[in-house]
Amino acid sequence: MLSCDDGDLNIETLDFDSVTLQTCEAVSITQTNILFKLSNNEALIMILGANVLKKEVGVVDLEITAATSTKIIYRIFSAAATKNYFCDVVPPVLPVVIEEIIASQATIRITTIGAGTVAKPTFEHKIAITKITLETTQGQRITDLSVSNFGTVTTN
Repeated sequence: MLSCDDGDLNIETLDFDSVTLQTCEAVSITQTNILFKLSNNEALIMILGANVLKKEVGVVDLEITAATSTKIIYRIFSAAATKNYFCDVVPPVLPVVIEEIIASQATIRITTIGAGTVAKPTFEHKIAITKITLETTQGQRITDLSVSNFGTVTTN
């Protein structure tokens, strides 16, 4: 008899479109930003490199690889995580990270529009992940996942 092991990777889809985007502090154009979405015991985290967001209207497609400063991380926790897990100076001990997968490739689309007033201009950046590849340390791979509405952040 022969058998095949599909491994332990249970991710079939990333269902974060309707989950609210969160940050710990105001988003900055000139500094690295940590953006995250929490859904029960799962988190989708984007570490957005400095100077990725621009003060100009338009659409930018950003290709993510292991060498870029922008990262996308998918985590599975032992229980539901809260904003405190990411924002407290000393993170809580629980929940525990059961699995962490850093995207080996992704395409992020950032659509920027002008907002605010002439005296105080602001920019709204709508972020979507149009393609993402997650690969575990065991080599198990899921490709072509997307999050069409990662969220919108505002900068000034």
